[in-house]
Amino acid sequence: MATEDEFTGPVNLGNPGEFSMLELAKKVISLTGSKSQLAFKPLPQDDDPMQRKPDISLAVRKLGWEPRIALDEGLKKTIRYFRDRAA
Repeated sequence: MATEDEFTGPVNLGNPGEFSMLELAKKVISLTGSKSQLAFKPLPQDDDPMQRKPDISLAVRKLGWEPRIALDEGLKKTIRYFRDRAA
């Protein structure tokens, strides 16, 4: 909202730290204490990227934004948030 009028985005606010979806799933299962089992399916045939590493240079340049919370800490906060609301 505080950018020049001609700037409309979009702006990627992802985290450029790289990890696989398998690593993420295992972290979530571990942090939640879930007994969930992982299921492996064929990858989509459309334009699903094999590597997910967002370019946040526009967010840094135009918004002065970059992630400040590590993945594990962010997952713990998210899990706590949803646990508090489910109680």
